Amino acid sequence: MIPEQTQPAPNQAPQHPNDVAVGVFGGSGFYEFLDNASDVKIETPYGGTSAPLSIGTIGGHSVAFMARHGREHGFAAHRVPYRANVWAMKEIGVRSIIAPCSVGSLQPDIHPGQLVVIDQLVDRTWGRADTFHDVGGPSPEPGSNGPVHHQSFADPYDAGLRSALLAAGHRVGLDIADGATMVVINGPRFSTRAESSWFRSMGWHVVNMTGYPEAVLAAELGIRYASVALVTDYDAGVDGHAPVTMDAVFAIMRSNVANIQRLITSAIEYSYADLARSVVEM
Repeated sequence: MIPEQTQPAPNQAPQHPNDVAVGVFGGSGFYEFLDNASDVKIETPYGGTSAPLSIGTIGGHSVAFMARHGREHGFAAHRVPYRANVWAMKEIGVRSIIAPCSVGSLQPDIHPGQLVVIDQLVDRTWGRADTFHDVGGPSPEPGSNGPVHHQSFADPYDAGLRSALLAAGHRVGLDIADGATMVVINGPRFSTRAESSWFRSMGWHVVNMTGYPEAVLAAELGIRYASVALVTDYDAGVDGHAPVTMDAVFAIMRSNVANIQRLITSAIEYSYADLARSVVEM
């Protein structure tokens, strides 16, 4: 762990190695919601992280934030260093991760601007390093010594964290839905109409590019994990809507950043004791 400065500047929080129980992955603008924040760089066996960890406080509680795509959105979804990012959270003691993300709607009753607390995922990515236990190959991965590991993953999202996010959403008056299956595609392109129609016909609810392998990597390290999704568009023109564009997605994200900040802040302030508790054994 390498602090960017040896002494915190005035009005900045001291760094708390191995004493930050809650972590947040998010996009542009989210790191601004921490009070008294300072940056910490973490060395990992899996290379550099997307950005330094920003460690500050919410309601007096220590919280770590990392910009999943980098502070300048420099990492496309399929290039995000997921293993390094999750490892860094574990390194400073994080026991619960809240992971806001953006999604496209696959169903006409799920609309842009709505928030959804995801409860299941379907992985349609490829080529992403998705385990810390990559044993048996010609060049063993760093930190992968030990027997073959098969991670239990029937329920990817922690029920307690999901409940905290739902309660927070209702508390601050947001339009938030309980439960959805998120299909994760590789990106960086959006879906074709045929793909989107297939996803919809399978009964899946929303589509995203970053939800995997972040969730399973957290599970492998024994970190509780939950995701609240902002619906930014109707994927590939569901029910005659205009097909998604990057500009439209970013516009919805910008207009809803404050709402997601309010939700996460409320969840941490009201449910910190639960978020900070130790997890079950890996």
